[in-house]
Amino acid sequence: MFCDSRKDILLTSYLDHWHNMRARLVRRLGSHDLADEAMQETWLRLDGMKPANTTIANPQAYLLSIAGNIAIDLIRKEKRHSDRMTYKDVNLEELIDNAPSTEAVLLAREDLKQLVRALLGLSDKARKVLLMNRSAGLSHREIAAALGISESMVAKYMAQALRHCRDYMRENS
Repeated sequence: MFCDSRKDILLTSYLDHWHNMRARLVRRLGSHDLADEAMQETWLRLDGMKPANTTIANPQAYLLSIAGNIAIDLIRKEKRHSDRMTYKDVNLEELIDNAPSTEAVLLAREDLKQLVRALLGLSDKARKVLLMNRSAGLSHREIAAALGISESMVAKYMAQALRHCRDYMRENS
């Protein structure tokens, strides 16, 4: 193809050597995305050039130089952007609101009311055994000693309490 201007020579060289230049940029920059962006910006810059009749000894090297400079500019721009977005004195984890939503609180309150109603339907001993185990974290042996009953009775009261609560919650949900 006969080219009569520097712009035409550079555009032709760009198209002819695109894959090779992109591969070199990827190796140099370590990023396919950054290389692609630099190559695209290089094309836009070339397309916007005013024609000139000066000669360039090595168009491919000239283009690679342009693309490399564009890539450096892109890296600097990204760094400035990320520096603005980073708050060194703020722990971003602290900004997360771990409080439950209003809906979750209302649902939990309703569940708690149902559980209290279920517990009120238990005998005193069964309720005490369940609460000592689940709320206070006491073992069957510790509950038996505290209430003056056998461990097997603690197990029976636990089973009775759990069964009652399960059934109550199923019926009233």
